[in-house]
Amino acid sequence: MSLPSILVVGSTMIDLIAYADRLPEAGETLVGTGFRSGFGGKGANQAVAAARFGARVAMVNTVGDDGYGGETIANLEAQGVDATYVRHVPGSSGVAPIWVDGAGMNRIIIVPGANLHVPAGLAVEAVEIVRPAVVVGQFEIPQAVTAAAFSAARACGAVTVLNPAPAAEIIPGLVAATDWLVPNEHEFALIGGGTLDGGAGAEDGLIVGLSARLGVSLVVTLGKRGVAVLPLGGDVTRVAAPPVEAVDTTGAGDAFVGAFSVGLALGWGAVDAARLGCAFAADSVTRPGTQASFAAPDGAAMLLAAIAG
Repeated sequence: MSLPSILVVGSTMIDLIAYADRLPEAGETLVGTGFRSGFGGKGANQAVAAARFGARVAMVNTVGDDGYGGETIANLEAQGVDATYVRHVPGSSGVAPIWVDGAGMNRIIIVPGANLHVPAGLAVEAVEIVRPAVVVGQFEIPQAVTAAAFSAARACGAVTVLNPAPAAEIIPGLVAATDWLVPNEHEFALIGGGTLDGGAGAEDGLIVGLSARLGVSLVVTLGKRGVAVLPLGGDVTRVAAPPVEAVDTTGAGDAFVGAFSVGLALGWGAVDAARLGCAFAADSVTRPGTQASFAAPDGAAMLLAAIAG
């Protein structure tokens, strides 16, 4: 199996994760049960997830001139991600304070820092040189940068995958250059798709409506319910998530996007790519942390082989 090439244009963060049996109310102080710090950022997480499958992955990003910046680049390289297109800029690197409760659910605040200063020209240059099979983006760097990268990707025949997180209105230029839009339920509602809390038939109607309105193919991640896959102009297919005991859901959506992108880069159909994403994401929530929770390369290879059949 040839190794696909994937370019992630996105964010890096340092995750600061506090665990508690329950999360505090306004004005309340609680004693937590644990703390860990680690490497995160939706872009970096998705790049690392893809690299776990042996994909050739490159990253476009800017980090600060603080200690976190150098550590972030070193981590990307250690994880098998090409950091040629990661640059230092003055100021602080991105950080993400995260709270995780006893049920494994999380609340996250991101402080983008240097992520807001990724040059669009750097992203276009990376696309034109790497010529990847898939280009992946999110909303933790300016949308205009991702739009420029996606337009260059379309010109070289690459598939574009946009994870609209944190949720925000999508600028027209970015929508026009997006092949696959991958929101979760919350993001789906906030970008105008409606609330997905009814039966499958009602939900599928909303998914079809948003796909038609935006002119994109959709994969909506639904937590433990799995995902709904809709190629533009096609039918909705539900892919179930493997049942697991969740310890920490932080990074599960990024695990899905990284694995889904690997499937697309290998030339798989969207449903099989989504099956790989669901398997990899479900496995990740059984361990704490973000990138640290992702299956090691040998485990990822087993999941890949199981889906490939």
